[in-house]
Amino acid sequence: MKKIFFATENESKAERFRKKLLAKNIEIITINDLKEKIDIEENGQNAIDNALIKARAYQKVVNLPILAMDDNLYIDNIPFDKQPGMFVRRVNGKRLTDEQMIEYYANLAKVYGDNGKLTCRWVYGIALINNNQEKTYTWSKEDFYLVDKPSNKINPGYPLNSISVNKKLNKYFTDITDDEKKKDESDVIDFISNNIL
Repeated sequence: MKKIFFATENESKAERFRKKLLAKNIEIITINDLKEKIDIEENGQNAIDNALIKARAYQKVVNLPILAMDDNLYIDNIPFDKQPGMFVRRVNGKRLTDEQMIEYYANLAKVYGDNGKLTCRWVYGIALINNNQEKTYTWSKEDFYLVDKPSNKINPGYPLNSISVNKKLNKYFTDITDDEKKKDESDVIDFISNNIL
C-alpha cells in the first residue's frame, strides 16, 4: 500500500478522495495525522498557485508524495466586490463558519439570483510533488446553481453543498449519490494515482 500526504485539515476534503484512492492501493495521510502544523500564507493568484504553495511547504517536513488542493468559486451576475474567487470562506476579512457560509451565499442567491438561483462554477487546482517532481492539474465544474433555499442536510467541511444544485441531475449536492460522484472525478483520481506509482 502506497501512502500520500494530503496537505489539508479538512477531513471532508480527504474523504472525497479516500475510498477511490484506496481502491488503487493508495492511503491518504492528512495534516491531522501530524504532531506539528505549518502556518502557510496562501497568497497565490489562483488555485494552482495556492496548491503549489501548500505542497512545497509540506514537502520540507513530510517524507511522502505530497498532494495539495485549492478551489476558487466564481458566480455570475454578482458585483465584482462580492466575487469569492479564492476567498470562499473569508468574507470581509472574517473566516465564516459552515452555517455562516450557507447564510451568506444563500442571501447572495436571494438578492442577485434569477428566481433565487445563481449560475456558478468551481475551478480546482491540485499540485502533486513526488521525488522532487511537481505536477499540477486543474479542472472546473460549471453545471450548478447556488440557491436561496438550503437543503436540510449539511456536509461538514463542504457547507455550500447545502445550497448547490447540480443542473443536470436537478439535485442538491448533499443528495448526490456516491455513484453519481464517481463519474465526476475519475480523471482526478487517475492523475493522482498515475503520478505516485
